[in-house]
Amino acid sequence: MYLKKIPGPRAVNLPDGSIMTRADLPAAETTRWVASRKAAVVRGVVHGLITQDEALELYRLSEEEFREWVWAVSRHGEEALKATTVQKFRQP
Repeated sequence: MYLKKIPGPRAVNLPDGSIMTRADLPAAETTRWVASRKAAVVRGVVHGLITQDEALELYRLSEEEFREWVWAVSRHGEEALKATTVQKFRQP
């Protein structure tokens, strides 16, 4: 079996004891960003699976948009990434 050489780790251990691999990240062609996909990208960056720059380039995200995702998760959990509840967690 051939494994493509990539910089950085192939898998990381999360605080809950689970293992996250690059296969757990959404596809690069993702256009529909549901909360679970956003959370997977944030977890991948926060725990060192991929770099922030790599995530921004791979998923064509702005730095501001990604920072908002990280802020929402850190303050209110993954629930804050849902489009239907985003207004509830934003400050005026």
